[in-house]
Amino acid sequence: MKKLALAAALSAFATTAFAGGMAEPVVEPEVIVEETAGTSGGIVVPLLLLALVAVAVSHNN
Repeated sequence: MKKLALAAALSAFATTAFAGGMAEPVVEPEVIVEETAGTSGGIVVPLLLLALVAVAVSHNN
């Protein structure tokens, strides 16, 4: 009878150890933030440089 009680106790502990099974790990997607300069920011600097060159050429004459 003691062996039967021991076997029942061991089987109860063994089933609770594997009750959940293997769960797939949850991997959250990586968020990538891209900074944009805007459309007007890319043309302002060349226009300012062109204006400075025009002023410099006009003062030399």
